[in-house]
Amino acid sequence: MSTVESSIDVNAPIDTVYNQWTQFEDFPQFMEGVKEVRQLSDTELQWRAEIGGKEREWRAKILEQVPNQRIAWTSIDGARNGGIVSFEPLDAGRTRVNLTLEYEPDDTIEKVGDAIGLLKLQVKRDLERFKKFVEDRGVETGAWRGEVRGGQSQRTA
Repeated sequence: MSTVESSIDVNAPIDTVYNQWTQFEDFPQFMEGVKEVRQLSDTELQWRAEIGGKEREWRAKILEQVPNQRIAWTSIDGARNGGIVSFEPLDAGRTRVNLTLEYEPDDTIEKVGDAIGLLKLQVKRDLERFKKFVEDRGVETGAWRGEVRGGQSQRTA
């Protein structure tokens, strides 16, 4: 497995930034190569993306989700990946997003791309597009404030 880490400071309150990140089906609007994300349940997502010129699909399970703090996930079939995104308030109107992504390059093209840092660059650019998406809108497109512990939803009222 390879690991990519990246952070970005977003000029928006932590509630807004976290709430937007929970809107997984909006990811294609700011993540390059992501064609579709479908939320199957509180804890499962179906992804379709173009990676290294090839279309790939996978299901991911949210293992932990704590509002305004962190979301951790792992793939359960298809492209092998997982990671953690955490949210850190810098002040009342600014939030740092920290992303750690672990993935398994599948073929020679992906392995070469990994070796020359292409995914690291893509993650950085995706976070920059997320920042612009949130700052330009000023409000989130939706929110999910439930918690996930050990892969099980702890839905709040």
